[in-house]
Amino acid sequence: MRWITPVLMSFALTLLAGCGALSSLSKASEELDAYTLSPARGAGTPAEGRGHLIVELPSAAGALATDRILIKPLPYQAQYLPDGRWTEPAPDLLQTLIVASFQNLGGFRLVGRTANGLNPDYTLMTEIQDFQAEPAGQDHLVRINIMATLIRESDRSIVASRRFSATETVGSDETQTVVEGFDRALQKVLPELVAWTVR
Repeated sequence: MRWITPVLMSFALTLLAGCGALSSLSKASEELDAYTLSPARGAGTPAEGRGHLIVELPSAAGALATDRILIKPLPYQAQYLPDGRWTEPAPDLLQTLIVASFQNLGGFRLVGRTANGLNPDYTLMTEIQDFQAEPAGQDHLVRINIMATLIRESDRSIVASRRFSATETVGSDETQTVVEGFDRALQKVLPELVAWTVR
């Protein structure tokens, strides 16, 4: 009967491993809380404008081209907040926010994601270079860097290019706190981006 103990132990370990796998699968299927961010808003009626602006979908590296909220413990390491995500992939979310910011602040007669059969006057191309939280001593830092290029469609020439940057210190890596940091940083970037483009 001495063989019973090793066999039972092996069987028990197999059951535990199976339970662990089922637990992991169950956890992986759990819905993550979804978060969005705010566009820039003006104090009054949007400024009147002329022309038609297209805001193209921003380009982004693979670690940013997702709906997960990126954390970079090290410059070459990518992780994600475990209990939260964006409502849409970061490039789509940023495109939505840029379009809404132009609509709220004004400066163009028409702003959209696609031409919809019309000939646009300008196209705004953007690249998301940083859109993450990082450790910063005892705190954390939200860092946003967006490279913008304005194209005149009549001759496909580059009107201007500029990088827009902002950082915000956050007191913890809790999802709600980090998202609030992203929102504050964007409220620095988006009004500047709109004003620069209109000029």
